Formats: sequence, C-alpha cells, structure tokens
Amino acid sequence: MKIYAPNITGSFIGNISGSTTSTGSFGKLLADGSQLTNLPASYTSAQISGSWQGQNFSTTQSFSDGTATLISGSASSTGSFGKVLGDGSSLTGITSFAGAAGTETLFSGSAASTGSFGKVLGDGSSLTGISGFDYTSGSSPVVTTNPSSLGATWINTTSGELFICHDITSGENNWLGTAGTEVVPAVPGYFGGRGVFGGGYSGYDTIDYITIASTGNAIDFGDLTVSRHGLAACSNNARGLFGGGSSTTDVIDYVTIATTGNAIDFGDLSVARWGVGACSDGTKGLWGAGYSSHNVIDYITIATTGNASDFGDLTVGRARIAACSNGTRGIFGGGATSSPRNTIDYVTIASAGNATDFGDLTTSRQSPGACSDGTKGVFCAGETSGANSNVIDYVTIATTGNATDFGDLTVARKWVSGCSDGTKGVFGGGSSSNVIDYVTIATTGNAIDFGDLTASRGYLGSCSGT
Repeated sequence: MKIYAPNITGSFIGNISGSTTSTGSFGKLLADGSQLTNLPASYTSAQISGSWQGQNFSTTQSFSDGTATLISGSASSTGSFGKVLGDGSSLTGITSFAGAAGTETLFSGSAASTGSFGKVLGDGSSLTGISGFDYTSGSSPVVTTNPSSLGATWINTTSGELFICHDITSGENNWLGTAGTEVVPAVPGYFGGRGVFGGGYSGYDTIDYITIASTGNAIDFGDLTVSRHGLAACSNNARGLFGGGSSTTDVIDYVTIATTGNAIDFGDLSVARWGVGACSDGTKGLWGAGYSSHNVIDYITIATTGNASDFGDLTVGRARIAACSNGTRGIFGGGATSSPRNTIDYVTIASAGNATDFGDLTTSRQSPGACSDGTKGVFCAGETSGANSNVIDYVTIATTGNATDFGDLTVARKWVSGCSDGTKGVFGGGSSSNVIDYVTIATTGNAIDFGDLTASRGYLGSCSGT
C-alpha cells in the first residue's frame, strides 16, 4: 500500500497498521475524529451503529464490560443503557431524557450531582436497594397498618407507587398513592352519601332526599305507604326502613335509597307505637321505646322482609327518644316518661338482650335527633321543661360515660331527625321547621345551615345510604 505524505500528518508509530489484504487497525483516534472521512455507512458491531460524533465521548474507550452491553442503539432508535458503572460521577453534560410524550424528565443529573428520577416506568418490579421510606414492601398498605406518624411513606416495589398516610386513626388509616390509589376504610353499612327523610307531623307521607356531601335544598324522593309522624328509620346502606309512627301504627316500609320512588311494605313491629328511636349495624335494624312509655326493643334483618322480633328491653320505658350506633353498639338517648329524661342506654346489636346504662345527656330532654360517624354519637335539639333546645352533645360510643357539650344548632327546636355519611351529621326538620343543619362530627362546634326540606315538618324519620 502506498502512502503519500501530503495526506497524513502526525506521529505514525504504532498508530496505523495493515496490508492490501486486511482492513487495517487503529491504535486510537486523535482529537475529535472530525478528520475521518469515507467511513462505511454501518459497522458490524452490534453495540453501536448510526452516526456518532467523537466529541460526545471524552474518555470512553469501550462500550462493553465483557458481560453486559453498556450502550446500544441505531440510527433510528433512541438508544438504551444497560447500566451505569461506578457512582455515576463520570456522567457529564447530561441534561434530561424525556419520556415518550416528551413531557416528563425520567432521569437528570450532572457530574456533581447524584441524579434524580422523575418517575419509574413499567411495573417497578426491578426496583431494589431502595431506602428512605418508612415502609418498603412488594404490596400496598392497608387500613390496619397503623403508622406512628401522619405523613408516613410507603413504597410498593412491585407497582412502583408511593403512598403517604393522611389519617392515622388506629385500624382505619387512610393512604393516598401517587398513581391515585386510595386506601381507606370501607364505608359502614349504616352510612351512605344520600340522606333520606320520611313522614312528619302532621299527616305527611313525604320522603325527601339530600346529598350529604353537598349543601342544598332537599328533593322529593317519593311517598311512604302510610302517612304518619313519630316514626324512626335505619338502613343497611342500600335499603332504608321506616318503622312505627302515629296514629299508633306497627307499619315498617322500605325504599331502595339509590332509586327514587314510593316505599314498599316490609312487615310489622312487634308492638304498634310512635315516638320510637332506630339504629342499625348494617345487618340488623333495631327500634326501641315508644308511646306510651314502652321499654320494648324490636329487631329485623334489613335484607329480608318480614315482621320484627323481640330483642330485649330498655333500662327505662319511655317515648320520644333518639338512637344511633357505631356498627357494634346501639345507643338510645333522651325521651320522656312523665317528664323529660337524660338517660342513655346501650345494647350490642349482634346479640339480643336487655339494654345497659351508658351514661347521661348534658340536659334532660325529649324528642331529640341523633346520628354518628362510627366513633362519636351526637344528640341534638329536643324539648326540656316546655322549651325547645338548641343543645348538641356527644358521647364516644365505644366508651360508657356522660355526654359532653358539642355546640349549638342554628335554630332551637324539637322533633328533629338526624343522619350521617360518616363525616357530616345533618339534622332536618323539627317543630314546624324546614331547616336542615349540619356539623362535621369529628370536630366540635356550632351547626351550619345546610338547606331546607321540601316541606316544614317535625317528628320525621331519617337514615342514609348509597
């Protein structure tokens, strides 16, 4: 092979070798490689092909460690990196690698930084050696995880989703994931987002409904099978049942809460009466007390139509009471015999039997309303010594004891009825009022105006469901 001096400059010792029958070899490439010309369109190397500029590789001498391909790609692909060697400190000139949509930075860093990751694509199953989180697991958290502090972090190494705890109530934790996954306690069967109010004084068969999460006026739902007042209601989330009422009836009727329409006959109470209180655990529905001074507690299985059966007796026979539950205990508060009472009784709903003394309301009164969030039971309004009351008091249902002041209603009244979605407690009607008030049950304070019923009335029954 002939070499003409005008075409080559520099030192040639050991740098170029070859013959007329070989392809030649190069010891190294000097400078930025810009003087290389007439190169073939492709290389036989599986590691690199396409167009490369020499100035982009400052110290790299090879692209394979003998066991793994470090860089591969082609003229028509974006390329891929098998791994980053060392601590990454040799990475220079890196700006970002954009995602498929060109909007997310997947990897960024510099020679002086450790780099950062915008998000992890795929299923995250290759994530290893992760640290800095309170919990690292191949699955998502559950409501019974019980972290020690609000804001605790959990990384699911299978899905790559990061969770942050924003409620650390024991056994009822709430977690929110970066992919939108929510881990929250199941809604108890005696709660729901729709509040339903039925009947009322005098001679109403009206059923109204509201969406508890959103303030506003009630909307017509349908009609009861019998016009009456002094009834009480409970639910299993799907069915709402209205039982008892005046004029001294034993009627129980029901609605499907998700679907507006008229009520259907369910069965009968064991004793015809009005001024009752009702609660449920999502399976059984209980009705207690009633005029005149009954101590009877009845129960039914909400999912199955039929007549009520005897459950047990209250500690004191009385009428015009209110009731609520936490899904385990049912509590019955207030009422009257010859005068208003402050008595609170409780039962374990799953087991038939007589009631036990729980404690006392802050004031003796008849015709209050009640609801709960599953933890607190809240009693409001009523009549005491001939005057209407605006009092709201509460108890912690799991723990016996006397009630504590919660706040005040917007308007003092009696014959109120309450229901809840597990967060808000709403109290509708009363005396000759169409007012609906609400409170956030977890936080004590005065009630706020919610809206109005379709008609002014008291002595109505209410429950909630979905």
